Amino acid sequence: MRRYKKSIKSFRFLKKLNPVTLFHPVTHDLYHWLLALRWRYFLILMSIFYFSINCLFALAYMTTENGIANAEQGSFKDAFFFSIQTLSTVGYGSMYPQTLYAQILVTIEIWLGLLLLTILTGLMFARFSRPTAKVLFSNVAVICPYNGIPTLMVRTANRRDNRILEAQIRLCVILNEVSQEGYKLRRFYDLELLRSQTPVFNLSWLVMHPIDENSPLNGETIESLAEKNAEIGVMLTGVDETFSKTIHARHVYTLVNIVPNHRFVDIFSHNYQGETYIDLTYFHDVVPVKN
Repeated sequence: MRRYKKSIKSFRFLKKLNPVTLFHPVTHDLYHWLLALRWRYFLILMSIFYFSINCLFALAYMTTENGIANAEQGSFKDAFFFSIQTLSTVGYGSMYPQTLYAQILVTIEIWLGLLLLTILTGLMFARFSRPTAKVLFSNVAVICPYNGIPTLMVRTANRRDNRILEAQIRLCVILNEVSQEGYKLRRFYDLELLRSQTPVFNLSWLVMHPIDENSPLNGETIESLAEKNAEIGVMLTGVDETFSKTIHARHVYTLVNIVPNHRFVDIFSHNYQGETYIDLTYFHDVVPVKN
């Protein structure tokens, strides 16, 4: 058995680490960037922002002479924890502002804290309430005979213990082309599938495109596709039965991830009650086709 693992493309990896690419949406669409940010990065960013605000106000409180009652003069620790109490409007009472300058700082910080709490609550609710697809795509696409016709196959699975209703999937090949006038274009060509939709997507879905005379891939070789920088795009949409909202999932295969003359390993099994389930342990595994 030959196992293919998902390869990390150095170019895409470096592109993700490019600061210009990473922070470009921040200045153009901050709200969308915060919603699309991964949870761990979002929480780290909010934590850094929270402690930074408190540190700035702590430094401001340190400039007040006896502005905070029961706080040690020049103590960053007391000023920092007083800022946390003020920002969260806890107000334990052991420390309180006693000068006009300190009162002004407290007023500004409380107003800022209420504003930030409202914004953060909205962001957290938007992130939690947004339906996301937990669709697994095979690391590789294979080409093998099916009913005597070379067929491009991609495997998908629903990783959630629910159903995706009215699921539809599209397969397309993306090619670089040059028109007769010399225009360089990136063209999308739809690949006709044996089955492009299903009423219920519960376990696994083997997506198949026959490479016949009507296929855009007909007559192409690995070398010719490499010259056109070919990629295979997969787009899946459906309605999550839990949220009753449309969800989307997509994946792209480069030529490195397309394996000819191989087929996917069978992942369907049955338990003692006769129920069908899939074993994701071998989800990405392929074996050579026997001639």
